[in-house]
Amino acid sequence: MWRAPVRFYDHGLGWLLGRRFLCLTHQGRTSGKRYRTVLEVLAIEGDEVMVIAGTGPSADWFRNLAAGSPGSVQIGRIVFAADHRALGAEEAAGVVADYERRHRLVAPVVRKVLSALVGWPYDGSPAARHRLVRQLPLVAFRPAQTPDSQQIGSFPGSCRG
Repeated sequence: MWRAPVRFYDHGLGWLLGRRFLCLTHQGRTSGKRYRTVLEVLAIEGDEVMVIAGTGPSADWFRNLAAGSPGSVQIGRIVFAADHRALGAEEAAGVVADYERRHRLVAPVVRKVLSALVGWPYDGSPAARHRLVRQLPLVAFRPAQTPDSQQIGSFPGSCRG
């Protein structure tokens, strides 16, 4: 079941998942093998796409990026070589707060899932949000700036603001 979303991308159907998910392609830090991981998009701001390491900093994709693995991202029909950065606590807490506001109807489910991931009752308060982002880091991806790269500009319909 966990690999099911990757199968959409395997068959050229990743665009069906829209801008709600992205497919990260990254290289194993020790094996050198290519891996693909589908992540939920928490926010899109300008040319950055923000995701959360739902299993924490021990997530293989997170560790591979931290070790310097190059990555590429597919979101909708857009594919790009990606640079990444870890969000600071304040910025990350703001992204999570915006996500919760935009998804008010499913907030109880989101809080239940986050509580299970972090191992304590996440209630969506500012203090809990700051504690959450210390445990589950957020990462922003943006198109890599290389001499031969084309600037794709902002993603249409940014969902944070």
